Amino acid sequence: MTPPIVKRYIIAFEKYKWIGLASFGLVIAGSTVVAMQPEPPASYIADGALTYTRPPVSFSTTGTEIQQQGQGLDAKVLLSDPLVETVAAKVNVSPKTIGKNIAIKAPKKSATGELESSIIELKYKDTDPKRAQEIILELMQAMVKLSNDINTGRLNAIIEKINERIPQVRSELQAAERKLELYDRLERPAILAAENGSLLSAITNSQNQQRTIQQTITGIDAQIRSLQTKLGLNVDQAYVSSALSADPIIVSLRNQIYQTESQIALLRKDLRPEHPTMIQLQRQKQANEELLQQRAAEVIGGGGAAAPLARNVTDIRAQINLDPARQQLANQMVALQTQRETLEQQLAQQLREEMRLRKEYSQIPNKQLERSRLEQEVALKKAVFDQMQAKLTDARTAEAETVSSLSIARLPSILPEPKKSKSIPFTLGVGGFLGILVGGGVIFLLGSLEGTLRTKEDIRDNLKQREAVLLGELPLMPVDDLPPEGIPVVFSPDSLYLEFYEKFRSNLRRMGGKNLKVILITSTGSKEGKTTSAYNLGVAAARAGKRTLIIETDLRSPSCCSSLKINPDPDATIEPLRYYGSLSECIRLVPDVENLYIIPSPGPVRQSAAILESSEMRRLMEDARERYDLVILDTSPLSLSNDPLLIQPYSDGIILVARPNYTQENMLGEAIDQLVQDELGLLGVIINGADITITLPPVAQSSSEDVPEEDKQEESPQISVGVTNFK
Repeated sequence: MTPPIVKRYIIAFEKYKWIGLASFGLVIAGSTVVAMQPEPPASYIADGALTYTRPPVSFSTTGTEIQQQGQGLDAKVLLSDPLVETVAAKVNVSPKTIGKNIAIKAPKKSATGELESSIIELKYKDTDPKRAQEIILELMQAMVKLSNDINTGRLNAIIEKINERIPQVRSELQAAERKLELYDRLERPAILAAENGSLLSAITNSQNQQRTIQQTITGIDAQIRSLQTKLGLNVDQAYVSSALSADPIIVSLRNQIYQTESQIALLRKDLRPEHPTMIQLQRQKQANEELLQQRAAEVIGGGGAAAPLARNVTDIRAQINLDPARQQLANQMVALQTQRETLEQQLAQQLREEMRLRKEYSQIPNKQLERSRLEQEVALKKAVFDQMQAKLTDARTAEAETVSSLSIARLPSILPEPKKSKSIPFTLGVGGFLGILVGGGVIFLLGSLEGTLRTKEDIRDNLKQREAVLLGELPLMPVDDLPPEGIPVVFSPDSLYLEFYEKFRSNLRRMGGKNLKVILITSTGSKEGKTTSAYNLGVAAARAGKRTLIIETDLRSPSCCSSLKINPDPDATIEPLRYYGSLSECIRLVPDVENLYIIPSPGPVRQSAAILESSEMRRLMEDARERYDLVILDTSPLSLSNDPLLIQPYSDGIILVARPNYTQENMLGEAIDQLVQDELGLLGVIINGADITITLPPVAQSSSEDVPEEDKQEESPQISVGVTNFK
């Protein structure tokens, strides 16, 4: 069996063979022109070599690094545009010419990064040997100078960058040192005190002093409690009594009051209270008491010059009656209280000092860490500054060592370029082979870009991608005895082609069942064989004993019923509605096939859509569904009109007809997708005009022994037929 790709190519060759032959001729003509070209002039090759060099003595690391970097120059750098242009200006040759004829081979690096060789080979081709030698020598000298300039430029860039960076690094180092110095001024004493233990000793001394003060206060409290027990006064009362008893004015007034009271007590026995003397004494006593209260208030309030002693002082006479011994005890109690308050202030001061020392001691680790950070920052800045100073010194030393990394290893020599003689037959042979490839490729490319499904295998693959059902494959049929517009019909019950349509009919019946009575046959384009398939399907159904009716609903084309030996009604085109309204006139019996009827198309007619949607067409379809076992609707292609979609509601399913070398891939895919998406009842697809080899049965082969000799030549056990007249 011929592969599908070969079939597609044969079909494309039949269609585009002249374009392929034209492409073949163009390639042959081009190869002939190339073969007939005269021999080019003799060429010479100037061959030279460079090598990587190092200074004999190297004292600097920078110089060694620059020399190593100089050995990494590749061919792109060595043949840069500025270098080529400079050499071209010296030798008066175009830079493009030099770039086209120069060849350079630089050494490759091994897996370890080392160069496999130190030789750089250069070759230059030219028709003039002296010019070739001059150009290659100039190129080599320019490359040596370029290497020297690159190395010197790298060293100068390093020195310039270091000089540019040093002032900033120096200022950063100085700033870090100033920060450390300022921090030491403020925090270094505390850190040293913590490190030598003096801060911890100060905290301990403060705690010892606090304990001593607390013990002293405890002793003073015991003395004060003892004195309070003896006097019956607290400290404030004792202080007030002592102050009042020590005031001379109060003492004098108290004595006067005692004297007045003594006189009143003596005269009370002889005189009545209303006696003037008694009244005078009472007034005198009252005046003295008021003066006493006033003076006591002055003493207790401080008189504006001292601090007040107490606020609510009652019974002044009771508090100023201290004798010298009690007054001494009261003064002692007041002195002890003053001493106690002094000690309490000292204790509070020691507590605050201890808290300050403890807080300062707790911050010592943070201060140490901060100082360590500042020291590290200074050390880092200093290390960077020292490295830059060392690098600058090393770079200054490398100025005397920096030379070119390249030197001329071999002066250019001239060699004639070996040339092969041109073979005209070989050139023409290669041109012919290329012409065959180009011509065949053009034919194959044009066939691929056309978008036509060339073989039945292409149609099968397309249907598999869209999950469409393949109902059958129908072979080509001969039409030798038919008129030019005739359609091949299987009239003979013994025809080898009837079996394929019977298989198609049985597949259709198996899928649709008993409810499938009206089927619609259409295609995506013209000449795909939908009418041929409809006629022969009707013949197969009628041969199977089914009462079958074929209705030509393609009203845009003339009827093909002459292929069934039926003449169409010439008056049907004039009044198509009346034609479809009279069943006795429009339905015709096919003469050579029993149970087969046909309604020829009255077309071509105008307004075919209105006729298909008319009530006459509806009554015709309803009557046909009742009277016939199978009704086949032959419609126009989907790409020409929407008539198949108008007649579709009367059918039970749609069958699409595809034909190799005629059906367009995109049109078939769009038609299947539309019918499936709109749920229009797509039953499946048939492949019409498939390339199928028909084999005669054994009976037919054995019976050929009784056939005359002249008839045997016309028979064959295998028949491969072809046809192009399809509708």
